[in-house]
Amino acid sequence: MSPLRLAGAGLGFRRELIPALKTRVPDAIDFFELAPENWIDMGGVYGRDLRGFTERYPFVCHGLSLSLGGPSPLDELLLTKTRQFMDAHGIQLFTEHLSYCSDDGHLYDLLPIPFTEEAVKHVARRIRRAQDILERRIAIENASYYTPSPVADMDELAFICAVVDEAGCDLHLDVNNVYVNSVNHRYDPLEFIRALPTERIVYMHMAGHYVEAADLLVDTHGADVIDPVWALLDASYRIHGVAPTLLERDFNIPPLDELVREVAHIARIQAKHHRHEQASGAS
Repeated sequence: MSPLRLAGAGLGFRRELIPALKTRVPDAIDFFELAPENWIDMGGVYGRDLRGFTERYPFVCHGLSLSLGGPSPLDELLLTKTRQFMDAHGIQLFTEHLSYCSDDGHLYDLLPIPFTEEAVKHVARRIRRAQDILERRIAIENASYYTPSPVADMDELAFICAVVDEAGCDLHLDVNNVYVNSVNHRYDPLEFIRALPTERIVYMHMAGHYVEAADLLVDTHGADVIDPVWALLDASYRIHGVAPTLLERDFNIPPLDELVREVAHIARIQAKHHRHEQASGAS
């Protein structure tokens, strides 16, 4: 199955949304994202439903359990099955978190990797192996984290840039994660985004978070996107250009019509920047 062109604004493909999506996919939704671990061995009604959508819409695979920074051996069986799944459904892009989630079993959380030169080489080696097995260049997502590493010899920005350079991979920019980390670790989110390598950014996420305290935000994907994060997305497009961007909502999921309002907001910001680019090109 040939890949469909990935562009525009997207939404996570969740089973509870399938009935509404089968009735009508709102015009604002250009593509969907799914976690391959939840769908690889899916047959029956859900498997047929998925096929009906992948034949008509582009999809992205966003991994949850590869544990790129973990100490345990890379799950090459999962990668092989993921490649087969992506080939079968015409999915080109695979992204994963720049974190780890396993050590002698899954830890059921995404934990931060120490920002060290040793970790850069470890993670980059695993990313290169993942790319070899998937037969695709992958994108890694900047992760939220809450406790600074006591052994860091570089900051978060330098670590991300070093990993993508060493691994020869792309970057999945989660705008809300930048905002959350900027509050929790007291840095300027705009300067952080400005310093990221434009040529590596191929995909973006938007999401809401929970305010635990004035200086502690928790990345929950369980609330609406707030205005400062919308402004940061707008700035990201201005600095790096428009990339396919997905709305994440994993908890407190409202009806499809409410979710689509935020997807449409992404699309409006993208359209504004496309018009600006066209005007600049014509002048």
